[in-house]
Amino acid sequence: MERGMSFIGLGIWGGGWSRLGKEKRVRPVRLRSSVVCAGMWSWDGFAKELFAVTLSLGMVSFNGRDMERRGLGSHPVVEVGAPPAGRTSAGWFGRRGKEEPLLPKSGSHGAQEKGGRQLLALPMEQAKSGTAKNSASFVSRAVRAVGPAVVRIDTERTIHAPSLDPLFEDPTFKRFFGDEIPNMQPKDRLERGQGSGVIVSKDGLLLTNAHVVADAEKVTVTLTDGRSYIGVVKGTDEVVDLAVVKIETKGVDLPIAPLGVSADLEVGDWVLAVGNPLGLDNTVTLGIVSSLNRSAAEVGIPEKRLNFIQTDAAINPGNSGGPLVNEFGQVVGLNTAIRANAEGIGFAIPIDRAKDVLNELSNGRKIQHAYVGIQMVSLTPEFARQNNEDPNAASIIPEVEGAIVIRVIPKSPAATSGVRRFDIIQAIDGTEVRSAKEVQTIVDRAKVGQIVHLRIVRGESEKPIEVQVKTGDLSTIKDLDTKDGHKSQK
Repeated sequence: MERGMSFIGLGIWGGGWSRLGKEKRVRPVRLRSSVVCAGMWSWDGFAKELFAVTLSLGMVSFNGRDMERRGLGSHPVVEVGAPPAGRTSAGWFGRRGKEEPLLPKSGSHGAQEKGGRQLLALPMEQAKSGTAKNSASFVSRAVRAVGPAVVRIDTERTIHAPSLDPLFEDPTFKRFFGDEIPNMQPKDRLERGQGSGVIVSKDGLLLTNAHVVADAEKVTVTLTDGRSYIGVVKGTDEVVDLAVVKIETKGVDLPIAPLGVSADLEVGDWVLAVGNPLGLDNTVTLGIVSSLNRSAAEVGIPEKRLNFIQTDAAINPGNSGGPLVNEFGQVVGLNTAIRANAEGIGFAIPIDRAKDVLNELSNGRKIQHAYVGIQMVSLTPEFARQNNEDPNAASIIPEVEGAIVIRVIPKSPAATSGVRRFDIIQAIDGTEVRSAKEVQTIVDRAKVGQIVHLRIVRGESEKPIEVQVKTGDLSTIKDLDTKDGHKSQK
């Protein structure tokens, strides 16, 4: 509407309603008991009436008076006094166009009007400033706490070209193609990558993902204030996709991100993803914790050995290694991966897991992981039933609960102990297990060299098997085909 005004009122209705001016402005539904009601009023031209919503126990009334073509400006209005029935009221109004203010000029304490009421004015700028100062957004507070410690990581690595086929060196081949052969020789190329990281110590240690700095020949770390340093990779652990990089600042102070406790997270908690997606430095996105303890198999990267935090905070290429921050401005995770075929499904490594390996990696030590050499998925009777009803099923599966082995790594401890594909693990060391996650948790707690006792179901019979836990390169199962379409984002 042209130069119009509008007002929305909310109150407690328990009595009759009155006519305002010459027109009815409210159409509440009359009920026997008190209910919440709301009305909206609007009119064209200059404002003609002032409506104050008056609240008292069980009653709402609306008052109006002529404004004599005067505007209220952009000011809140508070009505103070002792009107009938002991009412107090408050309203917020606005205007369009240049109009003479109704409220007192600066320096006046108020304008007295009939009935002992007094109109008090508070300039909009003053109210807005006070509100922003006293109720700052938790997002901005969290960003101020962590943002300066978030860095951009630029990497360079040489991709070596494969050698020419020996056929090209054959004299007969050269006789036909002559000088064309050198032009066919592929050349090495320089590959550049980019990711994020977060500074966690005064001596220049920062955490990031292992895949961000993998095989990097040069690492450059850039802070939000523009300072740039050469980074040295102190250690990586591809099994949990973590790396520690150190920068030398020669005594210059560094911002440090406070670390939280990821074990305290709950589904529904607010979180922020901070990083450098697509080269856009220090980008912040807001979301919630969508789920906790997502297994690596569920995420689609079965070669990893940890559970993930799932979030709907936007994560994009370049976010990897950047912090996931709680509402208190503490790092609770490191952003790692997204679903390639979906939006709003991202995953972060819990910061508690990063703390476990930080000291080892910063000192250049290799992390020892328990390894038996199997890949599993959780099995339920319903899943087994669906498989058995499929005429193209590779095998008939017992309709029980447990963890079904879908791959045994050749020459692994499990392979040498006799574990086979489609074996169903139902217990380890006497502890019943109902999922692959439970099996993995028990194996992760085992010490290298320890013998674990499995109870498996094979066909229609149970069988005990002993497996000695060893260390191994879990990256050897990277070639396993996955159909979920997951990918890590650098």
